[in-house]
Amino acid sequence: MRRLLYLLVFVLFLGSCSEYQKVLRGEDAAEKYKMAENLYKEEKYKKGLKLFEQVVPKYRGKPQAERIMYYYADTYFQLEDYYLAGYQFERFTKSFPNSDKRKEAAYKGAKSYYYLSPRYSLDQTETTDAIEKLQAYINAYPESENLKEANTLVTELREKKEKKAYEIAKQYHHRRNYKVAISAFDNYLIDYPGSIFRERVLYYKLESEYLLAVGSYESLVKERLETAQGYYKTYKKYYKEGEYTEKANEIAEDIKLRLEQYK
Repeated sequence: MRRLLYLLVFVLFLGSCSEYQKVLRGEDAAEKYKMAENLYKEEKYKKGLKLFEQVVPKYRGKPQAERIMYYYADTYFQLEDYYLAGYQFERFTKSFPNSDKRKEAAYKGAKSYYYLSPRYSLDQTETTDAIEKLQAYINAYPESENLKEANTLVTELREKKEKKAYEIAKQYHHRRNYKVAISAFDNYLIDYPGSIFRERVLYYKLESEYLLAVGSYESLVKERLETAQGYYKTYKKYYKEGEYTEKANEIAEDIKLRLEQYK
């Protein structure tokens, strides 16, 4: 009995496959559309995509085009092909500005760019694009049910860019290229004034100036120590009990002792 059941399931499977191949290779656009939509609803996205690719050009300009184009774009999204999902969702929103699916398509399109954002150590051009797309969605739909998530994604992407910029500046510090490091930290503070890495930047800027001073020609030491002392005061102004307070205090004490020699 069990073998008979397995045989029946196998026969039905072969029948469904042969029917799919028949429609796929056929010329009937309506049949392709019907089967593609059913496959989409059954979450059989890979098979459905092959049919949608054939159907989309056939229905361009027709009443069914809006529905088909949305399914087509979302099929790429469900398959995690975010390059094409983002592109197709943008085509959809431009082609059907009055669609009931426009807001959903706009969000999934923006979210596709979010998924394309690489890890922080790589080039962040796509991260910038994702922030712009998500921010455009937030501005266009300020009362959307996706607003909270969209803002969270934007924050995450911005922090990724901040970390990238911070790590670049810190690399100059670790390579003892202190002048360039200080300049990079200054630019960072201008570009990201509310960054979560702000305390670290202020500390490493202080440490860079201090190490630059103690390694300088004698004629430059006093001036650079005084500059470092000013950086310490700035750090302490904002972080009296910060993560780097103890290290900053040690540097400040050494600066004070060194400057006393000049008196």
